[in-house]
Formats: sequence, C-alpha cells, structure tokens
Amino acid sequence: MTGAEPLDAAKDVAKDAVKDVVKVVVVDDDALVRGALTLMLDGADGLRVVGEASDGDQVPEVVDRHAPHVVLMDLRMPRIDGVTATRRLRSRPRPPQVIVLTTFDADSDVLAALHAGASGFLLKDTPPPQIADAVRRVASGEPYLSPSITRRLMEATVAGTDVRQRAQHALRALTDRERQVAVAVARGRSNAQIAAELLMSVATVKAHVSSVLAKLGLTNRTALALMVHEADLVG
Repeated sequence: MTGAEPLDAAKDVAKDAVKDVVKVVVVDDDALVRGALTLMLDGADGLRVVGEASDGDQVPEVVDRHAPHVVLMDLRMPRIDGVTATRRLRSRPRPPQVIVLTTFDADSDVLAALHAGASGFLLKDTPPPQIADAVRRVASGEPYLSPSITRRLMEATVAGTDVRQRAQHALRALTDRERQVAVAVARGRSNAQIAAELLMSVATVKAHVSSVLAKLGLTNRTALALMVHEADLVG
C-alpha cells in the first residue's frame, strides 16, 4: 500500500459521511440577511451552507465552485435580479434547485419566479424551522410554497381566461392517470402521499411525474403545479 492510499481512503469515508448533507448557497445583497441565513441553516440538521453571493451576477461562479443542491435566492438585487438569475441557472445542465426568498409577495413576483424555474417561494419573515424544512423538501424534489403564497397563487392563476385555456389545452396531452397525478402534485402532495391516495407504488408515481413533465415541456414539479392551477383544475 502506498502512502497516498490511506489518505484517499479517508477522503472516501469523509465523502460517504456527508453524502446526505444538503449543500446550500445563499444569495442576498444584504450582508446581515446572508449572515443570519447562513447561521440559521448551518445549525439545522442535515444542511450546510457552502457559499454566498451578494448579487445575481455572482451566482454562476459560486455554483460552479461549490456545486450546491439548493440555492436560496433573493428576489430584488441591484445588478441581476433573482428571477433572471434563476432563469439562467435553471437553463444550465444539472442545475441546483432554487428557493426564492423575499420580503415581497406580489402575484407578478411569484409567477415570474416560478416560471423561471424556482421550486420554492418563501417570505423572509418565514420562521427558521420552516425555511430549513423547505430547503430539505426542495432538495428531495418536492416543490414548496408558503401557505400565504399558495393562496395568492391559486387566486391569481385562475383569473385570466387566455392563460386558463392555454393550460387546459396543454394538459389534454395527459392520460387520465397522469392528470390525476398532476392534480395531486398541484395540491402539494408528496410522492408517498400520491401513491397512497391513488393506490400505486411510489416508483409508479415518479414515472408518471417524469412522463408528465416531458409531455408538457416543464422543468420541475413547481412548474407543473403552476400549470394545473392555471387550468383551474384544483378545487
């Protein structure tokens, strides 16, 4: 055995030990907010903040350097806003998930962020445990919207006739079973909950979700939930 082999083995063990840790990058132009979020998330079970950025134009470099699972993205920043940064980030190969965190909850902001590919939207006054829970859920592939945002989204997306008709037309490409799964996703159900409700395996649910996203040309479950709400299929 060479001298390098024990060191390599130790590195492999270390990698295995932290493989379940969710790596997070915090993006906010307010240094105090970044510091508070970093302190809070680093102290949460299973989470580790690996990098920070003070504006949207710094996001690509930080993501390339640290390969996070989740980016916590401020919406309003001076040079490149969170929506633009999210859209650019989500267009890259194998991008991290994005949660938009902001002090604003205007309908246009919510819709713009979700259409850009964000998987979550939280207000900055959200309690720390809820922010940590949102990061974990989004990292596992589940969308996450704060309850107040969900209510506003449901009210806003069903208002426009043209938007509703376009969404309804797109969803006609789905089978009945796929439509049931899509509606369950829009209701915020996890894969396990959908499996229990529709009497199918979790693997089958995942397969249906993947098929639905591919048919509709969508990037994630949040975009799917948005389209189902736009089609006014969630009662």
